[in-house]
Amino acid sequence: MEQLSPFDIVLFGGTGDLSLRKLLPALYRRHRAGQLPEDGRIIATARTPMSREAFLDRVHDSYRERLDADELNETEWRRFAERLAFVPVDATDSHSYAQLAEALAGRDGRCRVFYLAVAPGLFVDICRNLQANDLVTPRSRVVLEKPLGHDLASARAISEQIGAIFPEEAIYRIDHYLGKETVQNLIALRFGNTLFEPLWRREWVRDVQISVAEQVGVAGRAGFYDRTGALRDMVQNHLLQLLCIIAMEPPTSIEADAVRDEKLKVLRALTRLEGRSALQNTVRGQYRAGAIGGQPVPGYLDEDGVDEDSRTETFVAIKAEIANWRWSGVPFYLRTGKRLQERNAEIVVNFREVPHSIFDVTYGTGLPNKLVIQLQPDEGLRLHLMAKARGDQMRLRPAALDLDFAETFKQRQADAYERLLMDVLRGRLTLFMRRDELYAAWEWIEPILEAWNQAADAPKPYTAGTWGPAASSALLGREGASWHEEA
Repeated sequence: MEQLSPFDIVLFGGTGDLSLRKLLPALYRRHRAGQLPEDGRIIATARTPMSREAFLDRVHDSYRERLDADELNETEWRRFAERLAFVPVDATDSHSYAQLAEALAGRDGRCRVFYLAVAPGLFVDICRNLQANDLVTPRSRVVLEKPLGHDLASARAISEQIGAIFPEEAIYRIDHYLGKETVQNLIALRFGNTLFEPLWRREWVRDVQISVAEQVGVAGRAGFYDRTGALRDMVQNHLLQLLCIIAMEPPTSIEADAVRDEKLKVLRALTRLEGRSALQNTVRGQYRAGAIGGQPVPGYLDEDGVDEDSRTETFVAIKAEIANWRWSGVPFYLRTGKRLQERNAEIVVNFREVPHSIFDVTYGTGLPNKLVIQLQPDEGLRLHLMAKARGDQMRLRPAALDLDFAETFKQRQADAYERLLMDVLRGRLTLFMRRDELYAAWEWIEPILEAWNQAADAPKPYTAGTWGPAASSALLGREGASWHEEA
């Protein structure tokens, strides 16, 4: 196991939802696994002053809610708590960084990570104030949570201003989907085996579907979400990153820039959707009142904090195409939404049917082969094949080869934030977005936003607890395809 160097992690937004729900539990689990060095400190910051004891109580209470009973070992908690400190900092006030500077004094030679678990509007202020207080050292790194801008111009402005303080190799733009075990297994599946590579191209793939479905609504984030929408919140980062991994050419190595160079080529090869083309190849929807798990839920316009005339989309479906030799003519269907029928995230590669069936249609089926990569709620791979049904006649029936990661690998798998935080501490950039990737993603997204803004159509309504607007199914139906759960 690689030994980490001593470090200081400074969590801006240290008492916020992301820190309490994801980051601090991830660090505790890595501590329990013995992966954190003894001299590894975690300093939480927040605007509201509180004592260290009050902060520890808040973290401990959060752990009781979120960790399994066998994980929250009191002896391990006390040892982990020794790493934790709390420093009140007003992110916008340079003078309030004095106490943080005192906490970091004499530790300039250690790896120093500034994790900005705050609103993007504070990113530049924090970085400038860190620089003004001489807290940015040659071994400093900064982690940026999405969204990285509201459009291309704001993304450029944020990147250029932060880039004037931190070099590009010290900037970690995090996308937790890329830390999932299944996504990394997808990289291994594609580039560690010869089995699929000859089939991974237009001659044998009919279409690719990438879906991220949520059952939750805006969950108290209406102020943010109503200004953002599903296209910016999910497609611009999560879904496009998954598309890149599925579609990219084999990199020369697993090193960061080798992988990110290939992802960038995919983003630049995406056929531009603008004007009429954008309206024909996209569907945007907005949920109405319905039921989730048998319980009634309000419509989006009835959520607290949502403008009664809001045209913000809570659902997006897109037909995308990649203009290169490998994928020309293969549709990539992207779909994401809130208040859908199930919580599910998956990538489905649908292969073409056999060129000529030797089986009588009475006995056969027209189902093609497909590879399903499941990201959540469970992680695994399933390869759908055709096999002979038992009996004295040549009847075919679908069969599947399953790889359930929880069943196959008995030990607990690190979650996405655990893995990505360890990559930050190790200086591994492979699973983090580079600046030119960010720009290329926005360059593809912006014309869609412009087409929607210019069109008079409101988002198509769909009932909460369904799979979204009927137009989403029609988008695939034009090509004789259907979403995986409809097949």
